[in-house]
Amino acid sequence: MATSSKGWLSNLSTYASRIYFFLIILQIPLFRVPCRSGICTSPIQVTSSQLIASEIFPVPVVKALLYPGAIVNGLINNRTVPKWDNLLNLYNLTAAKEASALPDLQRLEPLNHLIAALSDENCVNELPTTKGLSGVLAGSYFSVAGALVGILKPGRMSMFGTLLVIWGLVKEGMLGRPVNADPTKAVFVYPTMLLAAICAFSSVKYDVKKVARSAPAQPLAKPLKSSSKSKLR
Repeated sequence: MATSSKGWLSNLSTYASRIYFFLIILQIPLFRVPCRSGICTSPIQVTSSQLIASEIFPVPVVKALLYPGAIVNGLINNRTVPKWDNLLNLYNLTAAKEASALPDLQRLEPLNHLIAALSDENCVNELPTTKGLSGVLAGSYFSVAGALVGILKPGRMSMFGTLLVIWGLVKEGMLGRPVNADPTKAVFVYPTMLLAAICAFSSVKYDVKKVARSAPAQPLAKPLKSSSKSKLR
């Protein structure tokens, strides 16, 4: 019994990485934010809208990221498999290049502030001054990359991306963001975001034995023994 529990705990990071991968690649709704294509509900949708607009990767690569989630959503909603050629129209990405780049640029700016804050303590006070900005876009990049890399080797990229997304959602949705009149376009966080955060943190493998070995053992002070001469006195 003890052996099986230890084996399960040793493979916890692998299981968590796989669950996180399916949450991201199948486009399980984690949040709701405005993006180039309109409204995005997953890190892959946010990332794909930016990749299509910037033309960093070829269109077939972006379609390959979107297609697994499109198949699942099509089977659940319409019981049909979407066509490969109609994928960009399905996600409203055909007009993503002409869409305003301001929302995405605003979401990228906090990443520079965060990096500066980590490298320079004097920059920490600059973080709260960027009202209306978020790290959702930057966190989506790391989340998608971490989900893909985590299948081969679990690491910290998923955790870092999830933290950026959560920080961006909190900043954009709660701190100084004007209330959106249309509730369907307002920033929203789904309960599945908690599951994604748990999986992201659990995907990091911690070697407890290595930490215990690196910690030097502190010698315990032993009480002094009274000499035989002092007893005679």
